[in-house]
Amino acid sequence: MADRAKQSALYIAGHSSTECRNHALSKIAQELRNNSEEIVSANLLDCQESKGKIPNALYERLKLGDSKLKDAINGIYDLIELDDPVGRIELHRELDNGLILKRISTPLGVLGVIFEARPEALIQITSLAIKSSNGVILKAGKEATNTCQTLVKLIKQALEQSEIPSDLVQILTTREEIGSLLSLDKYLDLIIPRGSNSFVRYVQDNTHIPVLGHADGICHLYIDKEADPKRSIDIAVDAKTQYPSGCNAIETLLIHQEIAPYLLARMGDALRQKQVELRGDERVCQIIEAIPATKEDWSTEYSDLIISIKIVDSLQEAIEHINAYGSRHTEAIVSQNQESIDLFFSQVDAAGVFANCSTRFADGFRYGFGAEVGISTQKMPPRGPVGLDGLVTYKYQLVGNGHIVADYIGQHAKAFTHKNLPFS
Repeated sequence: MADRAKQSALYIAGHSSTECRNHALSKIAQELRNNSEEIVSANLLDCQESKGKIPNALYERLKLGDSKLKDAINGIYDLIELDDPVGRIELHRELDNGLILKRISTPLGVLGVIFEARPEALIQITSLAIKSSNGVILKAGKEATNTCQTLVKLIKQALEQSEIPSDLVQILTTREEIGSLLSLDKYLDLIIPRGSNSFVRYVQDNTHIPVLGHADGICHLYIDKEADPKRSIDIAVDAKTQYPSGCNAIETLLIHQEIAPYLLARMGDALRQKQVELRGDERVCQIIEAIPATKEDWSTEYSDLIISIKIVDSLQEAIEHINAYGSRHTEAIVSQNQESIDLFFSQVDAAGVFANCSTRFADGFRYGFGAEVGISTQKMPPRGPVGLDGLVTYKYQLVGNGHIVADYIGQHAKAFTHKNLPFS
């Protein structure tokens, strides 16, 4: 399977045009739309088999109703409209007369994507892989087996109606195959694990293939002393409850001590109305009713309707807390003071730093990336939501006219011109 995916990826890298790949994506969108009832039925079977057996957060991710499916299909059409990331000239330089260097964006090759029971992710990942001329081997959570096998069957049927080989997309069906996948460093160019902290770390520790992803999603919202109260409440409620199992949902709320006595009661009522369990430090518990928070709460990704709340004495204390307990994913501040925002942006160590908006915007689709294959919290790029541009690398192309290095060494060495040329 890995060999077929690799050969297919090499083929489309050299033989497919932007129009060809966009046509294949259009066929996929049509096939999924025409067979939406079959997809939803397969998902309903998965949900029935998993109900009561998996955590509620995972169960919510598993569900793929008409609305989620429609959004995923519309995402394919959005992706078609994006520029082709492959074949871009990123550097065009004359090293000497007749010796021309170019840096060209190229596909990575074959992606191995292991993701949780979230079927719409399969649609997003596969579409991004095709658009960027990459092969993909998929392994979904066992809870989504029926849905994902149905989706891949339909995607392959659509590819057979295009000029893109259907072997470009492969799917694994058993957990035992993951170990074999992680050993295929001769075939795979990148592993993208999406799942629990322990699973991501297992993948990182058991493969020689480069790994892109994040183990934790511990995001914070800091309410500054100069924050607008209503705005603060609206953002906090959205960031916690709009999709609590998302890795970009907040887990901890930090509130400046000057605004806490006025804001906390209103904030607590708004969160409780959304069935959020409140856990607070000692000062929080003196103001509102909350479960006493432990040190473990500050480093816990709940992925549920639970939030820990801490009162801080200053912006600097908030920044220090975030840098100590955050996962470098997404952090946000609510403030009307630009200096405070600027300090937060410069001092907080995270892939995404937001001001006066919900952390839930940390998403490849919402960034206009054409969905995402995952979110990376590593320092080296790609960082944050990884979309099309994160699925390409580059090659240096150097063209000369009999040039040799010996001519540029020694007493009579020629000089390099190093002249940048137009990209066109």
